[in-house]
Parts: sequence; structure tokens; C-alpha cells
Amino acid sequence: MSNHFTGLSLGPPLGDQRLDLCDLYAFQSPTDPSRTVIILNANPNADALHPDAIYRLNIDNDGDLLTDVALSYVFSKPQNGKQTFNVFLAKGAESRSAEAIGTKIVADAEVSFGPEPNLVKAADYTFFAGSRSDAFFFDFDGIKNLFDIRGKRNFTEPHLSGKSPWTGVDSNTEANVFSMAVELPTSELAPKPEVHIWGRCSVRQDDKLIHADRAGHPSVSSFFNTDDTKLEYNASEPVNDRRRWLDQFVHLMGHTGNYSREEAIAEIDKERTLPDVLSFDPSKPAKYPNGRVFTDDVIDYRLAFLTKGECPSSGLKPHTDILREFPYLGAPHQKKN
Repeated sequence: MSNHFTGLSLGPPLGDQRLDLCDLYAFQSPTDPSRTVIILNANPNADALHPDAIYRLNIDNDGDLLTDVALSYVFSKPQNGKQTFNVFLAKGAESRSAEAIGTKIVADAEVSFGPEPNLVKAADYTFFAGSRSDAFFFDFDGIKNLFDIRGKRNFTEPHLSGKSPWTGVDSNTEANVFSMAVELPTSELAPKPEVHIWGRCSVRQDDKLIHADRAGHPSVSSFFNTDDTKLEYNASEPVNDRRRWLDQFVHLMGHTGNYSREEAIAEIDKERTLPDVLSFDPSKPAKYPNGRVFTDDVIDYRLAFLTKGECPSSGLKPHTDILREFPYLGAPHQKKN
């Protein structure tokens, strides 16, 4: 399931699960509040990432929605079940290049596919890349029940009459994901007082770098896009989001929650849904929409937002294998034969 359930066709970006960005998290280190943790998850198959792709964390710290700090992860071609990764750090104007440029602060570190995480230190930064237990929890069959109308799934028309759509079953209890985690001094982000973060996955095809996917607000891309728009949306930049996507978001909310145009815009502005970036003020506790932690029920949140509070809660609980130390996500589940 791309991004767990991106768009109506549920297909991965460019037909390749390795290019699929799943979730973005940002929170204070539980052991040192002066440090920030940012985690970008990709590839719900939790195997090797694409060797011709750039997986990037973009951070805007002055509110202009242009990148001020970029961390770019690139991966080697997998061989004999192993893979290595490099990380580049760029700041200022250099960080706005789509390429993986800047200072190489991690060189040929080993990707972790087993239970023991390989932690990589680089000055005051700590990195991890590899397979981990997925913290995202959701009732996928319940979501299908909610949006199945006359047998055709339609994310614009939730079925809210009659019995609850929820099954009470978490579809992700044994799921893994490929996680890219960094913990760094918050001062390196230079928040004023907040930062805006978005993930980007770009892949080189025919000598061109194609923006295949992006991640900001949880579940926004999944619910607000259609098959016709998701490619353009994934390739677009946050600085253009409000101008390009506001009318589409307003139209959808008119269907899902009977919002008037004025009501929809007011809710979008209140949440700051557009631009589609994750905002985080590290001087305040992390809880979505201020950053995001593993216990946030982002599906209940998003469905309440879309339906003007009419959708019942799924009643699911967060996963219990989360760690208090880096890389925070639990050891990967063993694959069943």
C-alpha cells in the first residue's frame, strides 16, 4: 500500500515500492530536550532502497517554504543482501539543489536489515538507516468500509450512515518499514521558533531527476489526491501548494464534511494543511500537528477533519514496541515463511 494507502489506485510512486515515502516524524529526544529527532520512513516492503534515488529531508527555518537545511540519503546498489548509505548535509542556497550535494557526513555506512541497529555518529549527529517495526496504526478494512459505496472505493464520499465502519483490527501490527532516522542538536535547525519539514524522494531516469514522492502532513496526500493529480502533487513544491491545491482541497471537503468554501478555508488555515509540510516548534511538546510522535492517531485525526467531526473513532491503540532510545522504532518483525 503506497504511503499505506495513497490515492485511489493504492499504487506506489512510478510503480516502485522503493520510492514510496510512508511517514514523517519530528519530536524532541526523550532523553535530551535540546536535541531533535526526525524520522523519514519509506518502502513498506522494508527491503533495500533504490540506488538511483535521493531520499531527502528538507527543513525551512525562516518561514519562506524554501529549504534552508537539507539532509540527503543515497544508497548503494544492494549486493548479497547488504547495502550501504551516504548522507550529505547542505545549508543555505546550496540546500535548494535537488541533487545530493553538500558535505558528506556519513560515508558508506552499513544499512541494518536485522534486529540490531547500526548507529552511525557524525559529529553531533546520530544516523540510522534500515528495516524497523512500523509504528503507524490503522484499520485498513475499516477505511475500505468507510469509502466503499456500491462496491466502488471513493475517498470523496465517506459512508457515515448505519453501523460503524471499523473492524477494530490494526492492519499494521506485524508490518515493517525502511526507516531513515537522525538525531541532532536543535540549534542546528535554527528554529524561529519553528521549522517546517518535508520529505522528498527523487529518482534518476534517463539522466533526469524525477520527484517521485513527498511527505509532510500525515495522510494529507493519501486522502486529498486522486489518480489524476497524485503524480503532479508528489512532484510539486510546498511553496506553490496553496495556489495550486487550495481549490481541490476545498472541493473535497465539501463532499466529505459538507463544508462551505469559507468553512473549509478556515479549517485549512487553522491546521495549516497547506502548504503540506510538518511544522514543529521544539520549544513545545511534540504532538501532531506540532511535529508528530508514534502515539498520534493521525487517521482518526484526519477523518475527523474531513468529516467535520462526524466520523467515529476507530478505537485503535498505538504500538507497544517503541523504544526510548535511538532509533526509537522497534526491531523489525521476522518475516513468516
